Amino acid sequence: MAKPTLPMNPTGWFQVAWSAEVGVGAVHRMHYFDREMIAWRTTSGAVTVMDAYCEHLGAHLGHGGTVDGENIVCPFHGWQWNTQGHNVCIPYEKHPNRGRRIRTYPVVERNESIYIWHDAARREPYFDVPDVFTGFDDGRTAADYHPAHPRGTLYREQLELHPQYVLENGVDFAHFTYVHKVPIVPVFTRHDFDEPVSYVDFTITFDNSVAGETSVADIHSGVNAINAGLGVAVTKSWGMIDNRTISAVTPVDDSTCDVRFTVWIGRSPKDGGAPDPERADRFAQGVIEQFEADIHIWSHQRYASPGAFSRGEYPGFTALRNWATRFYPGTENENDSPTADSAYTDAIGASRQ
Repeated sequence: MAKPTLPMNPTGWFQVAWSAEVGVGAVHRMHYFDREMIAWRTTSGAVTVMDAYCEHLGAHLGHGGTVDGENIVCPFHGWQWNTQGHNVCIPYEKHPNRGRRIRTYPVVERNESIYIWHDAARREPYFDVPDVFTGFDDGRTAADYHPAHPRGTLYREQLELHPQYVLENGVDFAHFTYVHKVPIVPVFTRHDFDEPVSYVDFTITFDNSVAGETSVADIHSGVNAINAGLGVAVTKSWGMIDNRTISAVTPVDDSTCDVRFTVWIGRSPKDGGAPDPERADRFAQGVIEQFEADIHIWSHQRYASPGAFSRGEYPGFTALRNWATRFYPGTENENDSPTADSAYTDAIGASRQ
């Protein structure tokens, strides 16, 4: 496998767990961005993600730490830390240690998932995680879909790939025939890379050998995607199969990432929207199998920069790569060069100095 050549500390939102993995009172161990972390849920239901080590003498709170109401208790000496990482109790002293704080991370819990904000400069979040349902402004809600976790999910640990690989797949019209073995020819109707949250829409058509005289209007299917930085992409598939997905790629260290994929299948209008879990499981597994075919390519890929793009590929790939530079430390405001690939190469070089 080829170690990713892109910086592994981009700014943005990244999924670290599914909500069901962190129950009330639970302490969940994680390792992301080369740091030991824990997620824990208070009695009131709030999720906190923080560095794993107690600021007293360095005990790992994920190995024996417990939740007491709205605080987490160190297993070594019973020091208690609140959801902001402040020490609030030393059981054998009259006062807490107000000078010590465990690093915590901004958290969003949405769509059965837990996300953290990562920024090497420790700035506050400046864009949001899109909602896989309300983000498309079509009136649909989670009630219109079968729950995703656990049967509609995929989790792969420590693959040698990068979040940007996955997003570039969204503008790659040519891979459907060769990776997914389907005669789909996407026609892109939107490439919007002006803001940290970007949008890519395409309508599905088929190659002439399959489609014959079928027109785009007759097929009436497509995909809308919202990319929240490099870590999270949500999609709405409409027409042939009503599904919503979230692909989330989170750096573990300077070589690997964890990949999570979540699929929601729409309740069938033919049954009046009644639950049909067997149908949902079958369709979700079909979508997951297609995503697994992509993972097989990404996890053995050597990233090519600049890429040898064909004429048709150039606009989408260069727009996305130019947009992506804004998320790498030291290059956030250097994404307005007229030559996308040269800006991209310069950004990567700057981030490694």
